[in-house]
Amino acid sequence: MSLQNPVFIPGPTNMPEAVRKACDMPTIDHRSPAFARMFKPAVAGVRRVLNMAEGEVIILPSTGTGGWEAAISNTLSPGDTVLAARFGMFSHRWIDMCQRHGLKVEIIETPWGEGAPLARIEAALKADTAGRIKAVLATHNETATGVVSDIGGIRRALTAAKHDALFFVDGVSSIGSMPFEFTGWGVDIAVAGSQKGFMLPAGLAILGVSPKATAAMETATLPRTFFDFRDMLKSYATGGYPYTPAVGLISGLAKAIEMLEDEGLEAVYARHHRLAEGVRRAVAAWGMTPCAVSADLYSDTITAVVVPPGCNGTDLVKLAAEKYGVAFGVGLGEVAGKVFRIGHLGMLTDVMVLSGLATAEMCMADLGWPIRLGSGVAAAQEYYRGSAGAMAMAAE
Repeated sequence: MSLQNPVFIPGPTNMPEAVRKACDMPTIDHRSPAFARMFKPAVAGVRRVLNMAEGEVIILPSTGTGGWEAAISNTLSPGDTVLAARFGMFSHRWIDMCQRHGLKVEIIETPWGEGAPLARIEAALKADTAGRIKAVLATHNETATGVVSDIGGIRRALTAAKHDALFFVDGVSSIGSMPFEFTGWGVDIAVAGSQKGFMLPAGLAILGVSPKATAAMETATLPRTFFDFRDMLKSYATGGYPYTPAVGLISGLAKAIEMLEDEGLEAVYARHHRLAEGVRRAVAAWGMTPCAVSADLYSDTITAVVVPPGCNGTDLVKLAAEKYGVAFGVGLGEVAGKVFRIGHLGMLTDVMVLSGLATAEMCMADLGWPIRLGSGVAAAQEYYRGSAGAMAMAAE
């Protein structure tokens, strides 16, 4: 794999040089005022990215998976029931984790390529007249299929059902790249990771926690030690951690948020949409389709491309890595071999995306797939030329 080429996987993403330099720092005392001066801006920045009006930001030395575990272990007890739709690999993994923790999971099975089924979620909540369901789990952006779900719609379902369940959202591959409304959507715990929209190496689980979720800690009895929010919040009061934090990554996080805000969060989201739309137009020019079953479900951070009959998406990913030194994502779970995935999030530009599309086309031609070289690249070029011009005019 060439280190000169950008990656087109859904994370870890390409790292800006300024963020890399911010992570590369001398050792400091993590219990000193110097660390507190670094840590507090990072926490405040995460709050702004999440659009949190109240609640706590907790940054753990972990990954998104650790964030999931922290969410359930701090708020739930053995035998509690949670509600979740399974429509991709990452919604499945969160369900599996809950089951391993002794929770009962009411699963709404949903075809891969579809989003969270709002009507079925609302029906399940209305049927729960005894209040057995203690939490609803939602994957905002299902990375395996390139599907984004309506998180605000799930909150409306909870409201319509007059249900008091906690609301947990996996925003690992959306936060920092697509709009996220923690307060507006009534989210109780949002989970992000450092290695996606924040453009850092893996190593931080980043959570927003509502006052309602904080109150649930007092009665939750699932075991937790390393992930205990109570210990974290007690140490936060003095600007520190209950154990050794990932100091360099926190320094990088503060810098990454500074870069996102310098660009402007709305501009960041518009850039991701533009990059994604260019990819989707290339896919259409190839005569292929995204795995997401309808346009309202298209993710702006990842496109899972359904390959032609008789072709294997994993073959393309392997060839791209071995021959051209470029990384794409393989299909996972039920769509393994049926798709390959193009990540278009984080530090990416129109020009960088065009290089990935050109590489994908070369691989298709090498593999004997039905492709006309340049077709997808040309479709994306036409879109980028027009959308970039429109944005420049708007800026003026």
